[in-house]
Order: sequence, then structure tokens, then C-alpha cells
Amino acid sequence: MQKHLIVLDLDGTLLKDDKTISTRTYKTLREAKKAGHIIAIATGRPYRASKMYYQQLGLDTPIVNFNGAYVHHPGDTSFKTFHSPLDLKTAQTIIDTCQAFQVNNMMAEVVDDVFLHDYDETFLDMFGLNTEPAASGNLKSVLRSGPTSLLVYPKPETANQLQDLISGKYAQGIEQRSWGAPHHMLEIIRTGNNKATGLEKVAKYCNVSMQDIIAFGDEDNDLEMLSQAGTGVAMGNAAPEAKHAAKDVTFSNEDEGIAVYLEERLNLKSMATFQKD
Repeated sequence: MQKHLIVLDLDGTLLKDDKTISTRTYKTLREAKKAGHIIAIATGRPYRASKMYYQQLGLDTPIVNFNGAYVHHPGDTSFKTFHSPLDLKTAQTIIDTCQAFQVNNMMAEVVDDVFLHDYDETFLDMFGLNTEPAASGNLKSVLRSGPTSLLVYPKPETANQLQDLISGKYAQGIEQRSWGAPHHMLEIIRTGNNKATGLEKVAKYCNVSMQDIIAFGDEDNDLEMLSQAGTGVAMGNAAPEAKHAAKDVTFSNEDEGIAVYLEERLNLKSMATFQKD
């Protein structure tokens, strides 16, 4: 039997819309582990916001956070942690540009520390941040080191203009992603960071190749992972670009697409009879 590294994006992929893992998907992943396959997570979330799912699945692999800008192993100190933050001066200049566009708010994260431009509990609740910011105030002054990730909440009417300006001016130093509904955000990380580069480190630790990876995703931050994995699988609810990058398409996150795909692909015991609505 070929051993696969099964890689899971979280939001819109492993997680249902209510941010839980379905019973069928959980049991299917457990069966996959029993059959000798390996499970890992690759997410845009920080570790503090993905830890609960890592623990729920009983994982013992490195985890890719911040879309590849931070890769570490929660249970193995021998794994060399990878952290590739934005250059501080570049981040400060982007902050100046965003202020000129009078964006709604900005948030910088340095690993698991949160720095908020304007303290706003509604903004914090938007991301389910169960933590108080390490500091709030003008991010240009507050930040003392390069952020792992810079999150910008632009005004809808100027979002595209701001995104184009940042892309053109700082294209050599950053990777920029836009979030879909319900929260239209711009996420900025250091150039060269993406889930695929993060997974190369996970695969090496697990002693498998990129061709051994079955990766599931749904958004544009999954494109490199879906295209470079041996088998990239887009969810039924995925963005068109993700479906184009993937080799296969399964059912949606609400319709337990991961379970359906793995049960057939890995010849696992079926956990349920899938019936399409």
C-alpha cells in the first residue's frame, strides 16, 4: 500500500460552515491513520486558532500556519521551526499606504501575538480571537519586529485600487491574498511563503515525497498546494481558480467531500451512504 500524507486546509475544507468537523469526516480520517496514512494541517490561520483541530484529530505532524510563513511541530522540539516574517520596513511602508487609503482597520501578527491598529472588539470578534492584543495603536510605531502576517480590512470602494497599488509597488517582497465573503480582507506575507513550500518541510519530516501528498483546499491561498501536491483536490465549494489548479474535485465542505473522496481513493470502510441533495 502506498503511504499518503493527507493535508487539510481548515476553513471551507475540513471545517463545516459552523467551524466543526463532521463525525463522518473525523471517523474517515481516523480510519486513514489506522491504515498507515499520515494527516497534517496547512492553514492561513495562526497556530492558536488551529490548535483545537490539531488536537481533536490527534495529530503528531508539523503544522503549516500563516500560509507557509510559519511551520513548526507542537510535539517535537527536534523539528526545526521555520518562521519567515515580512521585512519590518516593508511592513511599515505598506501600513503608511493603507492609512492613506483610510482602511477600516489593520492587524499584524507576530507568530501568536496580535497587534491591532485600532482597538475594536467587533473586529476582534470577526476573527474569533480569544486573546487580547499584545498592543494596539499605530502599527507603524507599535511593531518592533517584522510581522508574520499583516491583515488589512479595506473600504469596499477602494479595495481593488489598494490591492493593485500594493501588488505593483511591493511585488518583489510580498505575497498578497484576498479573502472572500463574509469578510473581505487583504492578507500580506513575505514573498516565497505559501502552503506548498511549507509542505515540503512537512513531507521531509514524514519521509514522503510531494507526489505522496493528497491535499484538500478551496481558496486562492491553496493554489500552490493544490497544483504541486501529487493529488490536489478542490472542494465542491471551492473558488474557480482552486478547481482549475486541482487534479480532482470532490463534494463541498458541507457535504463531507473529504470523507467521500478518501473512502473511495484509499478503499476505506464507508462511514455513511452519501446522498446528494
